[in-house]
Amino acid sequence: MDEILYKLNLVRNEIENRNKYDFLSKYNKGEKVHEKQMLFHKCDKKNRWVFGGNRSGKTECGAVETVWLARGIHPYKENKQVSGWVVSLSKQVQRDVAQEKILHYLRPDWIEKIVMSSGRQDSAESGIIDFILVKNVFGTLSKIGFKSCDQGREKFQGSSLDFVWFDEEPPYDIYQECRMRVLDRSGIIFGTMTPLKGLTWVYNEIYLNDKNDPQVWCIEMEWADNPYLDQNEIAQMSASMSEEELESRRYGRFMQCGGLVYSEFDERVHVIEPFDVPKEWQDTISIDPGLNNPLSAHWYAQDYDGNVYVIAEHFDKGKDVYYHANRIKEISKRLDWHYTNGKLSALIDSAAMQRTLASSKSVVELFYENDILVNPRVNKDMFSGINTVKRYLKDGEGKAHLFIFKTCTNLIRELKSYWWGDNDLPIKRDDHCLDEMRYYLMDKQLVLRVQEKKNEIQKDKERLIKKLSRHPKL
Repeated sequence: MDEILYKLNLVRNEIENRNKYDFLSKYNKGEKVHEKQMLFHKCDKKNRWVFGGNRSGKTECGAVETVWLARGIHPYKENKQVSGWVVSLSKQVQRDVAQEKILHYLRPDWIEKIVMSSGRQDSAESGIIDFILVKNVFGTLSKIGFKSCDQGREKFQGSSLDFVWFDEEPPYDIYQECRMRVLDRSGIIFGTMTPLKGLTWVYNEIYLNDKNDPQVWCIEMEWADNPYLDQNEIAQMSASMSEEELESRRYGRFMQCGGLVYSEFDERVHVIEPFDVPKEWQDTISIDPGLNNPLSAHWYAQDYDGNVYVIAEHFDKGKDVYYHANRIKEISKRLDWHYTNGKLSALIDSAAMQRTLASSKSVVELFYENDILVNPRVNKDMFSGINTVKRYLKDGEGKAHLFIFKTCTNLIRELKSYWWGDNDLPIKRDDHCLDEMRYYLMDKQLVLRVQEKKNEIQKDKERLIKKLSRHPKL
């Protein structure tokens, strides 16, 4: 009997010791859940990034992702034996941040072996780890290797990997080298960083996704997203920082000296899933012409409450008017877009009235010959137009009146990358979509003013018409 009790006590002590160090089982369990961390883990893209302020929880989810993969217990991914790297900016940063977080979530009984670059194996947390062999649930071993950017690109060559975690922004050559390392295994890359270096390659290639890579995904985290931060502490930290520091260190946003023109733009609010737009909402097309520069065209709809929806996009360069006209007609046919007297109607930049050396006819005339009637009488006042766009993004009550289908990738990219320059003017680069959106919204101001004067009976009648159009049997 005593022997049985002795063994039961041993088992109980073992369970208690394991639970004491089993922080992974408590991750995002219970009443408090970090929703954005879970969105990161659930995302199935192969190149995922978290842009977060300090203490927003970004490094935490990178460490948990690494341990889940190594143990073969990822709840949202295919599990297998893996080999991967954790890449930090330096050995010291590795020890103090990523390495510490991984050891926090890696239970001691899950570790088969730790090999040190420097320091003692029995005190791994205070030294620099070279790699960890982790016992996975398949009865084999996974490998977590540690690298630092200050080693140089050459130290990142040769290996085949299943994953790479970048803790903070790496140099571009190291990023590219790591992409090669996961290529033959169809592996994944994920990064967690605070954007303190300005508009670097990460801003263009990941945040803006200027190459429209379908495997690139990113999310922003801020202090308010972390349910484990105390609200009083958030208020105190916020009060001690400048506006510029808050943008990067609290909100995890990329910053340039002059700031974003459309700081009101929020992808979570303004970018929506496509849906079947009622025929009566269809309004017009707006075009910013370009031959050597991109030609941008968007299809705009407006509901009975004055909300604007950008529902389709054509964006291409180096083509003639005949090509663009055909593409615009193809998209219009797919949308079942309305024609007037056999022609599509569109707004266009007044520059389209000029004849060029390449043609004896203006762009307006060429579009007309291809069954698109374009109106070049647009309001091009830049600052009034910017203020109008801002009002549609967020009115005086904080409500949004502009919604963009997520398929309009070039418009979304330009909204995220439109910065004020040193001369208090927007930097004229990649603004073709924004120009024609301004033309359209400036044109809609008159419509909005008329709508504001309608009484409640008129508004109720319009809503009833809208309801009947959706349910014709009513």
